[in-house]
Amino acid sequence: MAYISFQPQDYFNTKLYSGSGSTTTLTGVGFQPDWTWIKRRNSSINHKIYDAVRTAGKSISSNNTAAEITNDAEGYLSAFTSDGFTVQAGTTSDEYVNQTGGTYVSWNWLANGQGSANSDGSINTTYTSANTTSGFSIVKYTGTGTNATVGHGLGVAPSMIITKSLVATQEWCVGMDALGWDKLLFLNETSASQSGSTYWQSTAPTNQVFSVGTAGPTNSSSAMIAYCFAEKTGFSKFGSYTGNGNADGAFVYTGFKPAFILIRSVSTTNWNMFDNKRSAFNVADETFWSNSTNSEANVGTSYGIDILSNGFKAKTVSSQVNNNNTVHIFMAFAEAPLVGSNNVPATAR
Repeated sequence: MAYISFQPQDYFNTKLYSGSGSTTTLTGVGFQPDWTWIKRRNSSINHKIYDAVRTAGKSISSNNTAAEITNDAEGYLSAFTSDGFTVQAGTTSDEYVNQTGGTYVSWNWLANGQGSANSDGSINTTYTSANTTSGFSIVKYTGTGTNATVGHGLGVAPSMIITKSLVATQEWCVGMDALGWDKLLFLNETSASQSGSTYWQSTAPTNQVFSVGTAGPTNSSSAMIAYCFAEKTGFSKFGSYTGNGNADGAFVYTGFKPAFILIRSVSTTNWNMFDNKRSAFNVADETFWSNSTNSEANVGTSYGIDILSNGFKAKTVSSQVNNNNTVHIFMAFAEAPLVGSNNVPATAR
């Protein structure tokens, strides 16, 4: 059984909140986050992603290719605090993160503050913020447009990497062991997976570096950000499963009770985002798409999932999460390990 000696909520937590229309410090995350992803639940509007490496106030959106925005006029995260973050009123409205009447979800991860430069690769990073306990790092580097390597600071090879240019208009590039490093997906698109050696050089990451090619989404000649994830037993899982196309859907063993799950078919479909706070009971049917501005959708059994003590299970015939004979990739983080440090097993919902 999956056992870990730390508490998952000390490294990942979902925080729900309501907008106030004025500068507000939100607490209850449980730690000072280094990566915060915010989406308004009751409006069709951009996702907003912040991290401590780029510093508070600077956002990028998973649903588009736009460059980084500083202190957005429609509101922004202005500080990371010891137990959460501060949302700042905008000059034109507060819609993105803090509008009166707005309901919001934030997903929060702990790395290691702003970090420091890393010289393990052929590109010296500006900052590498690495948490080796939870297997998560944030890496800022300046791309060269030529084949190169970049230090991730995790000490073990990451299983999944997401990159984005902060200046050029480029896609969000996703590489995974589960895809094979000669393939990729775009986080902001519904297009099927594609092959290409110009993204990751068809080379799996090592315990020190990941490889980038000549393609803009991984190595534009501009400031780049990378989010790197190494699998940690009982806390995180990055993998794939094959859908069976029926209501008694595929079961995926993670070794923990998930708190957050991102699922995507390798064929043409959306990136489906589930968590244990918006959907407190099974079926988990409150979802977003990272590639879309859509407001939160209650999908019921159309493409919901059950979150279980040791994994998750599709409860639908939908191509979104259970397309017949189709590979689906996923990333998942724990609410509780199957067995924790107190020897108490996780329970089903």
